Amino acid sequence: MLELLISLQNLPIALVARAEVFMSEEQAAHLIFPNKIMAPKTTELSPDQIKIIEKKSNETVRQKKVKFFISPTGEMVVIDQVLGKHEFITYAVGIEPSGKVKQIEILEYKETYGLEIKRESWLKQFYGKNKEAPFKLNEDIKNIGGATLSSKHLTDGVRRIMNTYEFIRS
Repeated sequence: MLELLISLQNLPIALVARAEVFMSEEQAAHLIFPNKIMAPKTTELSPDQIKIIEKKSNETVRQKKVKFFISPTGEMVVIDQVLGKHEFITYAVGIEPSGKVKQIEILEYKETYGLEIKRESWLKQFYGKNKEAPFKLNEDIKNIGGATLSSKHLTDGVRRIMNTYEFIRS
């Protein structure tokens, strides 16, 4: 019996991992604005713009380059990533020409837990809000038990994107 226990100690441990890709960036842009022609673009934020975004959103800008899709009439879909608990969550924020959130789509989720943030009922809390909204967990955005870090980080990311929007919309 002791020999069996010793040999079991040498077995590799299986780690449960999850990596789901739900849609591409282009598919998200088409889903959010189905009747619009969306052109992919990338812009680089200046150091001054980054300082302003960080001050207004109270979030660090990790990427100077912002990837987005824009229509001729001003609809925009911004692609971003936030850290969940251990892995990055890739998401898209659809923004109306008025500066309000139209829709959010989760593109890729690699965490083992917390996929509840993909639920439309949770994401709808963001819809219709502009950069003046607090975008704060447990204030205007409800938390999801078991997905607290993913909920918080996505909320913080959307607040940062809404403060980035003013620099990339023109």
